[in-house]
Amino acid sequence: MKFTLSWLKNHIDTDAEIDAIGARLTMLGLEVEDIADRAKDLAPFTVAYVKEAKPHPNADKLRVCIVETADGTHQVVCGAPNARTGMKGVFAPVGSHIPGTNLDLKKGVIRGVDSNGMLVSMREMGLSDEHDGIIELAGDAPVGEPFARLLGLDDPVIDINVTADRPDCLGVHGVARDLAAAGIGKLRAPDLSAVPGSFDSPVKWLRDLPADRQHLCPYVVGRYFRGVKNGPSPKWLQDKLLAIGLRPISALVDITNYVTFDLGRPLHVFDANRLSGDLTMRLAKPDESIQALDGKTYQLDDSMVVIADKGGPHGIGGIMGGAASGCELNTTDVFLEVALFDPIRTAASGRKLGIQSDARFRFERGVDPESANWGAEVAARLILELCGGEASRPVSAGAMPKWQRQIALRPDRVRTLGGVDLPAAESTRMLAALGFNPSERNGQIQADIPSWRADVEGEADLVEEVTRIYGFDRIAAVPLKIDAALPEPAITPAQRRVQISKRLLVSRGLMEAVTFSFMENRIAERFTAGNKPPVKLANPIAADLDAMRPSILPNLLQAAARNAARGLSDPALFEVGPQYSDDTPEGQVTAAAGLRNGNTTPRHWAVKPRPADAFDAKGDALALLSALGAPVENLQVSADAPGWYHPGRSGSLRLGPTVIAWFGEIHPRILKELGVKGAAAAFEVFLDRVPQPTSKGKGAGSTRPLLKASPYQPVERDFAFAVASDVPAEKIIRAARGADKALIQAVTLFDAFEGGSLGEGKKSIAFSVTLQAPDRTLTEEDIAAAQQRIVAAVTKATGGTLRS
Repeated sequence: MKFTLSWLKNHIDTDAEIDAIGARLTMLGLEVEDIADRAKDLAPFTVAYVKEAKPHPNADKLRVCIVETADGTHQVVCGAPNARTGMKGVFAPVGSHIPGTNLDLKKGVIRGVDSNGMLVSMREMGLSDEHDGIIELAGDAPVGEPFARLLGLDDPVIDINVTADRPDCLGVHGVARDLAAAGIGKLRAPDLSAVPGSFDSPVKWLRDLPADRQHLCPYVVGRYFRGVKNGPSPKWLQDKLLAIGLRPISALVDITNYVTFDLGRPLHVFDANRLSGDLTMRLAKPDESIQALDGKTYQLDDSMVVIADKGGPHGIGGIMGGAASGCELNTTDVFLEVALFDPIRTAASGRKLGIQSDARFRFERGVDPESANWGAEVAARLILELCGGEASRPVSAGAMPKWQRQIALRPDRVRTLGGVDLPAAESTRMLAALGFNPSERNGQIQADIPSWRADVEGEADLVEEVTRIYGFDRIAAVPLKIDAALPEPAITPAQRRVQISKRLLVSRGLMEAVTFSFMENRIAERFTAGNKPPVKLANPIAADLDAMRPSILPNLLQAAARNAARGLSDPALFEVGPQYSDDTPEGQVTAAAGLRNGNTTPRHWAVKPRPADAFDAKGDALALLSALGAPVENLQVSADAPGWYHPGRSGSLRLGPTVIAWFGEIHPRILKELGVKGAAAAFEVFLDRVPQPTSKGKGAGSTRPLLKASPYQPVERDFAFAVASDVPAEKIIRAARGADKALIQAVTLFDAFEGGSLGEGKKSIAFSVTLQAPDRTLTEEDIAAAQQRIVAAVTKATGGTLRS
């Protein structure tokens, strides 16, 4: 929302400086995005009189000008063809910054003649592309007058960010109301009085909406004007529109734009001679289209409100008018539309059609319903004043929606809820300044909610209004009471999982990537588990991003390919984020996915490069699960990873029937399709499926048990078992670990062997067992007994035999 300082002062009497106004607006919740004060940039440029302009002695196309300014005379070498004795122009002294050329002006010598400053053109001032000559000013322009003031450029433009709940501040008057309530000045009431009409309108309003959709356009007012003279709008109106970035078109159109920004009331005028009978508010027909004022043709559907005559639509309700009945310079009779439209339907229609307009911006946030009545009077007064003619009596259809309501405010709630201890009289004064017409009754403040504040729905909203006007910056900081000596954690272990995952994976040498949650449907289909179709997008941001990602891995694979194509070899990437198996809340899971592509070790003379394999991915997944507090020792490995992994070189990590991770090498066919060169190993850990660590008593939820270090020496023993080749090593390790939970501290696999003297269908698995007692040094008898239990447990679980 943009407006100038002088425009604001049309609605408020104030002597406040622009910086004070800007600071106060921000504290009122109307955040100032920018204050453009061109007068500051143009301050060095002043009106000057050319006392003499004579030919340059050494250049035919140059003149030597003696220029009179407020601080004396200066010699300037000028090449403009219109530089002459007796003219007045704009002088830039030495040291000034020339905005059009972005140069700092220095004292110079041009063809042997000193030049102290310059006479500037419009392009050099950054005001237009005109560069045929220097600026020529009127003969009565006072020497020394700042050029910005002379041209009306000394009016700062304020740009504020208006939140969606404050549509009343999408007009300059609403902004002025807030400032006046905050003590910046005195609000001026706009002239909303009735303008008498002299004849009955030949165009009437009709409404043809279904009974259950009357709210789409509950009320509309119109007036007919005949004998108007359209043409350029006056300079004051054009200056206001130009200052906020709008192009003046004609007086009739400029009036509608002015009222839109001045009072927040969108309007539209039809060329009455292009209408066929009365106008009707109705739903569009499925096969209808309209050429709008932006020159584009839009296909309509039966969910959109249109303004139509018997020949077809002439406007899209609340969004944009049609070109067929637009006003032109030869327009003499016009019909004014001042309507109310449903915010939700306006927003939906605007999104479908892809139209952004100032009218839509206001209607989809909600306009003052009473503005349908007074908006017709304001517009009528301006049309008659600027275009002449005569006005009809108002015509309308529908009924004004019931907006009146009253809310009670308990004065003490301003203290208990807002943190400001104010007397009831002060709260009443603030609400009155905002238009709430408060009255005290039974110890409470009864506030009549004004028509322009649809966002105020309860007592808390009134407290916010009082504290907002009082000033959020003036609310004292009060420390929270601490209930315990040590505060409890604010977030649970489950909430910390994302951060824990990122730190762990970075520590293992992977680099975090942030990719789109979308991908190409063709690729998504290759990464869907359980034959589910990908979740398609109705309005993708790009043609190749038309599906939600069912897995993070395709994005990481494509990122790895892009990195490799740019010379960044052996990428190791990870991402923690959502992936989507379907469009239900249950279908969205949080996953930590990682990828190692190429070699796992850097190129070095002392290290032999090794391509990434399934064991690297498994190690990453297990390290992450361990950091998250998962019972890693109880995990089962199964060879049922989905189809994008290499069969036989991948697996799943399970806790019973629940799959909490996949790992393995990526299928070569997938690598070829995505343009990934070299080996690639990946993992996917589903953070939502990792069970919460549990412990009893105080400290429940801790991810690690208490450290119980034994002071007694550990003992290591190696075992090698011959087992069937289809027995997984994991089964052997688990059996050995469970043989004696009191003494066995660790079981580590260190060798696997097949063939040779073992024969067909056999393999040898060797592992080391660490034995340690917490309360004594182990004797030979203790160690021998533990060894016997380990051999017995492994033999029973696997059918294997101890190798000698």
